[in-house]
Amino acid sequence: MITSTNEQFHGLPVVGFPTDRSGPDTLPEPGAVAWRLSVGYAAEGGFDALWADFLATVDPASVRALVIGTWWPHDHEPAEQMLATLVGDATRLSALEALFIADVTYEDCEISWLEMSDITPVVTAFPQLTELVVRGGNGLRLSPVRHDRLVDLRFEAGGLSAELVRGVAASELPALEGLELWLGVDDHGGSSDVDDLTPFLDGTRLPALRHLRLQNSMFQDEIAAAVAHAPVVARLRTLGLSMGTLTDEGAAALLDGQPLTHLRTLDLHHHYLTDAMQERIRASLPGVAIDLSEPEDPDSEWRYVAVAE
Repeated sequence: MITSTNEQFHGLPVVGFPTDRSGPDTLPEPGAVAWRLSVGYAAEGGFDALWADFLATVDPASVRALVIGTWWPHDHEPAEQMLATLVGDATRLSALEALFIADVTYEDCEISWLEMSDITPVVTAFPQLTELVVRGGNGLRLSPVRHDRLVDLRFEAGGLSAELVRGVAASELPALEGLELWLGVDDHGGSSDVDDLTPFLDGTRLPALRHLRLQNSMFQDEIAAAVAHAPVVARLRTLGLSMGTLTDEGAAALLDGQPLTHLRTLDLHHHYLTDAMQERIRASLPGVAIDLSEPEDPDSEWRYVAVAE
């Protein structure tokens, strides 16, 4: 469950537009903040009106980071038209480095209800992007693309389709250092399996990858077992297998595989590990920052991922 919006993005403070400042002379420098655009309930004109006001007030050529919140004035609606509006003005946003699509809490719309669309036009329209975050999996699509500058890519969802995962895997992203996938559950469109993750694990794709998070999954043990012998792990600094249903079986497979002592961070939060296995992990990886927070009952018959609904 997403309970709050981001206060920082791309290393910049998030500032809502319109702000409470009295005029253009007191606005922050366009490139010094991440601008958040979110349509208020029953706002006249919807997103297009808010966007036009933003472009008329803030120099778009100097904007480095954008955070898109709610884009609907009444009932939530698909993101297609909002994304088309962004793409239509892409040439005016020549300095844009970072884009967060759908920084929305559960109070505005549950993550599993967010209606997304094909984001391929967004990726191709902004060749200067270095960071892209997309929340919501319904209707989310990405055709294989090449993007030479993207460094961080994150998809947050209660369920990511196999087609979306395969689209990422088939893309040419030579600069990508960080990849995070919230794989989710079947009930909310999570149709991928461990075989779909092979291109990320075998080391033949994503030559710059250093931070890999494959998480929020009901098959977290299978992922851990695959990661245990994955060639890509030797060059990782961060490994995230969190938010899912990881049990002692998966953790044992991970520890019995290749060495992990070179990692800076191992994120396993929200797990189903026994106390004994948690101690084994800590003892096996001295010097690694390990997150074992949010433990769930390892004996529970009802296991769940951290974010689904």
